[in-house]
Amino acid sequence: MAMSHAAHGWTVEMVQALPYDGPRNEVISGTLYVTPAPTLIHQRAVGKLYRRLDEYLSGSGLGCAFCSPADITFSPQTLVQPDLFVLPGVEGRPPRQWSDVSRLLLAVEVRSPSTAARDRGVKRRLYQRESVPEYWIVDCDARCVERWRPGDEVPESFMDRITWHPEAAATPLVIPLPPFFDSLTHL
Repeated sequence: MAMSHAAHGWTVEMVQALPYDGPRNEVISGTLYVTPAPTLIHQRAVGKLYRRLDEYLSGSGLGCAFCSPADITFSPQTLVQPDLFVLPGVEGRPPRQWSDVSRLLLAVEVRSPSTAARDRGVKRRLYQRESVPEYWIVDCDARCVERWRPGDEVPESFMDRITWHPEAAATPLVIPLPPFFDSLTHL
């Protein structure tokens, strides 16, 4: 279960000094969040979405897909590890180090019971405040994807397909959701 430690006072530097012992550590506005390892279905969803995004982005010059663990730092008191995210290129090439990261093109969280409130609450508000163009919450149990954009007060909810069309892209990525969710439980 996700736990919140120390209401205030945590910094990115303090989190980065913690030993890497398995749980995922994030700090948002000075509050430390520790999350246990994800479920197998969660990891399958992340892997399958990563492959779709990577294939779509390959050779496009738009950016690169990555999955956690990864330290995305927005301020000295805010470091998050989205399950999956897309970074823009740096001067026409993939970023080489985390310090090259200044913004995200897409952030994706696969909902877990232990992180659902945080994903829809503090993380959503953070991504909106940081002007991340799209933030998806993938709910494998409900078989839907919520899409948040900066300024949204309620999400769009998709059960049939999700479409991602970054500004500079000639064509969108379209992911049919029923086959995607079916693939999580079939070999």
